[in-house]
Amino acid sequence: MKKSTNGGLVKAYRNEAFLNSANARTIRILAEYLEPLHRLRRHRIKDTIVFYGSARVPSQQQAEENLARLNRQSGNERDPSLDRARRAAQQDLQASRYYEDARELAYRLTKWSLALKENQRFIVCSGGGPGIMEAANRGASEAGGPTIGMNISIPYEQSANPYLTRNLSFEFHYFFMRKFWFVFLAKALVVFPGGFGTMDELFELLTLRQTRKVTKPLSVIVYGEEFWRDIINFDKMVSWGVISPEDLELFHLVDSVDSAFNLLRDHFEKAFIGKKRYWHW
Repeated sequence: MKKSTNGGLVKAYRNEAFLNSANARTIRILAEYLEPLHRLRRHRIKDTIVFYGSARVPSQQQAEENLARLNRQSGNERDPSLDRARRAAQQDLQASRYYEDARELAYRLTKWSLALKENQRFIVCSGGGPGIMEAANRGASEAGGPTIGMNISIPYEQSANPYLTRNLSFEFHYFFMRKFWFVFLAKALVVFPGGFGTMDELFELLTLRQTRKVTKPLSVIVYGEEFWRDIINFDKMVSWGVISPEDLELFHLVDSVDSAFNLLRDHFEKAFIGKKRYWHW
């Protein structure tokens, strides 16, 4: 802690004990709004394509190497723990398709975006961690474009992936501030298979659209038909009367990179490109 020369007195904005206390929570929340705002303005980022998805999905190369390593391990007796590890590795290899699809989709979107005028740039953004998040940032980086990561400090799984653009990697403490920044600049969201966190993000977003708290043109792609139809029965939600039939039009359920890319490109061209823009700042 830095001290002033005035008898060792400390100014309030330099008092770390106070700034980290419950009494200064409002200041910390405001900082998680203003600091990203400052950086995003400086980089002139106004439009993002946000990718949601599991932090646990590996790349195809990682999954194949892990399964090959486990298959090389052998013994005279069957090892139940090794059998479980092999089954998990086989499942990872099957799921790695979504990593590669997210990577390719982000690559194609970034290449397409880079060909646009500077003020019509759509930037791939993710939660900044491993898995699907890494895949999206990786694809955008491989295409030669900038890419954003909005990380969150949690005890496990979440660490910044190596494909984020310097100065566009953010670290949040508050989930709700991170979610705000996901949605505030988003012109489209792509939701890949995931767990509790992905479900939370998807359903909060659908609620915001359903209740018209988000009114801007926003395309929502739910990617991976086999996974989503196995996990959530959206049609049953309609038949039970807890959502309306038109609520199913709040998102597109797709199962290929081509379908997702075409839907997103058409959405951007119809809603934004060549039209008078409304900027947030």
